[in-house]
Amino acid sequence: MKAFRLDELEAERAANNGAYLQFLRERNMSVGLYALDAGQPDPQSPHNQDEVYLVVSGRASVTVGMETTQVARGSVVYVPAGVAHKFHHITEDLRVLVVFSPPEG
Repeated sequence: MKAFRLDELEAERAANNGAYLQFLRERNMSVGLYALDAGQPDPQSPHNQDEVYLVVSGRASVTVGMETTQVARGSVVYVPAGVAHKFHHITEDLRVLVVFSPPEG
């Protein structure tokens, strides 16, 4: 079993000065913590993997393809591989668990 604490993952991500921390990589998936502060632009481009986002804190809008919705703690968003997507109008610091399948990179 592998178990993680969000507060420890956030501390590790911040210590490495990155917006993204991959903390689990297995044969069929990878999982990371993505962070964008309020007002910060999202530099993402489409990925080659399917993704699932679980918002653990914060508030923002997300656009996937041509659809936009509001997200906050507890929101889950699926992004198909190859589809353009961005978080925007981030009004509260955003922390998101990201699951890639197959694993990213």
